[in-house]
Amino acid sequence: MFTYGLNGDIHGFAPQILILLALLAEAYLGGMTGLFRRIRHPVALIGGLVGWLDRKLNRDSRSQADRFVRGFIATLFVVGLTGAVGWGVAWLSLAHPFGWVVELAFLITLLAQRGLYTHVRAVGLGLKESLDAGRRAVAHIVGRDPHQLDRHGVARAAIESCAENFGDGVVAPVFWYLLFGFPGILVYKAVNTMDSMIGHRTPRHRAFGMTAARLDDVMNLIPARLAGLFLALAAVFVPTANPLRALKVMLRDARRHRSMNAGWPEGAMAGALNLALAGPRRYAKQVVKDPWIGDGTAQARVGDIRRALYLYAVACLINGLAAAGAVWLLLSRA
Repeated sequence: MFTYGLNGDIHGFAPQILILLALLAEAYLGGMTGLFRRIRHPVALIGGLVGWLDRKLNRDSRSQADRFVRGFIATLFVVGLTGAVGWGVAWLSLAHPFGWVVELAFLITLLAQRGLYTHVRAVGLGLKESLDAGRRAVAHIVGRDPHQLDRHGVARAAIESCAENFGDGVVAPVFWYLLFGFPGILVYKAVNTMDSMIGHRTPRHRAFGMTAARLDDVMNLIPARLAGLFLALAAVFVPTANPLRALKVMLRDARRHRSMNAGWPEGAMAGALNLALAGPRRYAKQVVKDPWIGDGTAQARVGDIRRALYLYAVACLINGLAAAGAVWLLLSRA
């Protein structure tokens, strides 16, 4: 396990404390969106690199085997590059008196607690205004065609996105930072970005994006299950949620999801709120006929979005407490 600075400190405090400060700052301030109106967001930079590699290496004239090899090399290149950049930021954090400020700023940008809450809340507010407003808001957080969704479909899509992105936007970055420091979180964000861009089962990306998709599955294996557990625990503190049903549905229905990982937080969310999530849904170029997750109603409403946000906020607090506990264990062993 690569854990830089366990036996040292940064002018009075250990590097692992930075993730706790970043969680608090991002929850209060958001992801520093104002700054990235002037400069490109780190994830946008990674996305630009992935898009360039896709255009250059993944041409229709090439065979599927050739595209797989090129996709494998492209994935290794992006992972290696972001790992090196991450190591450089970690080194700066330790070597320079104020280097930790740079790492803290980057950490805040790579977390999505406040941002996800804001986007999902916007769907509820939009849906309360009109169906079209809800569709416009949900288009920012899901890949499916919002024009095919009714009011219940818009609400379900927002709740599903809240659950799934709690795993890969909040729990997983913290998990990989605690294991491998800043290189860990940056590599994870790079892999997650690659998966969202090229990890599709389409003729163009099935071979080229296979390595990125499988690597994303592996890196989310533990965080997704932790996310489901945190949501189930959060249900204990949410008056309208049921923690036992959350555990039951998660353990029973997670395998029904087309993703090996997304079903865990979605199952916990569905069970906690007594909803039916996932199920058949329409994307831009295809209809996915997936089974339902959960025994409750599929007719989700604006009130269910509010309940989901309440559950999500408590789960974020539990994630922060778990991170604090992990930091304490790491430092006590140093």
